[in-house]
Amino acid sequence: MSRTDERALSPLPDPACPPSAEPHGHGLRLCAWDAESDADVEAWLRGRTDPDFQRWNTPLVWDASFEGARESLRRRAESDAEGTTVAFRITDAQSGATLGQVGLSGIDAHMRRAVVGYWVLPEARGRRVATRALDLAARWTFTELGIHRLELDHVVGHAASCRIAERCGFALEGLMRGAAFEEGRQDAFRDAHLHARLATDPAPEGMR
Repeated sequence: MSRTDERALSPLPDPACPPSAEPHGHGLRLCAWDAESDADVEAWLRGRTDPDFQRWNTPLVWDASFEGARESLRRRAESDAEGTTVAFRITDAQSGATLGQVGLSGIDAHMRRAVVGYWVLPEARGRRVATRALDLAARWTFTELGIHRLELDHVVGHAASCRIAERCGFALEGLMRGAAFEEGRQDAFRDAHLHARLATDPAPEGMR
């Protein structure tokens, strides 16, 4: 095996030695959430209890209280430290105001694959925050984590997520039957669209 091949098969960065933090660009900065910050907890709770978020997302655990949201952020920090997830607080690069969340889950170091998801606070909508944050997170994932395939899925009918995904270079690959919970239920399922972007794909038009 050549040295080039050896490098190509090298493992992803060790979680104990995280890659460069706080990706920035497109007028945004992606920061770590702080479970001990009341402001961060409050923003997390507002985002997860927002009716529009709940219309399209049914988490395994609902963050229905302030302390529940804090515990959720603590669990997320633990999984981030283990290298199975990465959670970023989307902030305005100038004011530092929290705008939403973008993060990775299902990180597979062997297959160099991960899943990306995001949400935006109500007051930050209509400013292309999701588009800018998704592209920024994708670029960071490819360059800093060495991920090759980044997947994004959303329930069928969420036209805005479809547009954002395609704008950021996530090609629509097909329909996943019964891949998401029904709204507000964990005993019924609905279909989802699967999008994906590869590290080898060209940068999307308008985001270069």
